[in-house]
Amino acid sequence: QVQLVESGGGLVQTGGSLRLSCATSGFTFSAYTMSWVRQAPGEGLEWVARVGSAGGGIAYADFAKGRFTISRDNAKNTLYLQMNNLKHEDTATYYCAQYQGSTGAQYKDADRGQGTQVTVSS
Repeated sequence: QVQLVESGGGLVQTGGSLRLSCATSGFTFSAYTMSWVRQAPGEGLEWVARVGSAGGGIAYADFAKGRFTISRDNAKNTLYLQMNNLKHEDTATYYCAQYQGSTGAQYKDADRGQGTQVTVSS
């Protein structure tokens, strides 16, 4: 079955950087467009970014443009999210998922891992 294991989160100060990883198994990773989504405390899911199966077709939510970079390594079945210039409002649990669309609601029933917590102190 689909398995997704996110890692790389942590506590960082405003302006800092983190690199998230998502190790995948149970499906042909290289055949799927992949997304990162996030969920802040008490809020719904929010789509962050997507990358096409071969590494192209990249798109970001407005809040992520210019600060976040999504990438993938199909040889390692792994998805990445480089986050720079982090802000307090980026505090959330981050999940990877097979692409469902560009709204968070579309990921409600999607396979997700346990997530990785990102906390940005102001």
